Amino acid sequence: MRITRVVSAALLTVGLAAGPAAADSTPSPSPSDDSAAPTSAGTSFRTATEIDQGRTATANASAGDYLYWSFPADTGQRPTVRATVKLPAEHAAQTWQIDVYDGLRRRQACQYGAQTRTAAAGTESVELACVLRTVRAWSEPWANDPLPGTYYLRLTAVGVRTADLGQPVAAEVRVESEDMGGAAAVDGRLAEPLIPGVAMAQRQDEDEDEEDSGVPAVLSAIEPDDGWSSGRWSDRWVWTASGAVLAALAGIGGYALTRGSGRPRHVPPSA
Repeated sequence: MRITRVVSAALLTVGLAAGPAAADSTPSPSPSDDSAAPTSAGTSFRTATEIDQGRTATANASAGDYLYWSFPADTGQRPTVRATVKLPAEHAAQTWQIDVYDGLRRRQACQYGAQTRTAAAGTESVELACVLRTVRAWSEPWANDPLPGTYYLRLTAVGVRTADLGQPVAAEVRVESEDMGGAAAVDGRLAEPLIPGVAMAQRQDEDEDEEDSGVPAVLSAIEPDDGWSSGRWSDRWVWTASGAVLAALAGIGGYALTRGSGRPRHVPPSA
């Protein structure tokens, strides 16, 4: 009975400890107010328009333009990029494509999704999607793993006839992430997120007294709502400690069941 009470109390403690961790692993609700979302797109990496996850950004452009946006992605997130392009009433077949690059301008492959699609002649719109790999807290220098920091989204038409170049199009992009929790946690972290815009901001401060110095684009102003969490404790540590406690209790219970009741009183001890 004593062993049963001890095991029950330990299981209750483990459940209470694992409850908050399990709650933290659920995706946080994304903001649904698109009133503050940007209505334009950049034309290069340096002028990419910053967007927050969970908001729909729009832009009016012409067929053949390169449209750029940037968004933050943190450790444990698996971003999903979606884009919708509304085409003119009359057009020939067009092929549209979205590409995602990390802060080091490395192209990130899509796990799945229609990254490239061809719109037949007369089609009103085309929808694209790209589900990236889970963002890691750190990686080897030779690896191409996604790391926390700024990511760049490029939307363009890769197959447009000359007659369709310059026709007006309307684009909508939205980025959402799923929190993978402790299953994607690794030991280690980055000292700083991959945000190259920090260097450009410093250079702007140094050259502000020069009359001929331009105003470079600063892409380091965006970050997750809760800040960068690279290297923080994850629920993986809670489940690891819980497994250790259960293993210890199982050992104690097994010993208590197999040791027997001891030597009977009427049996003398062996010499």
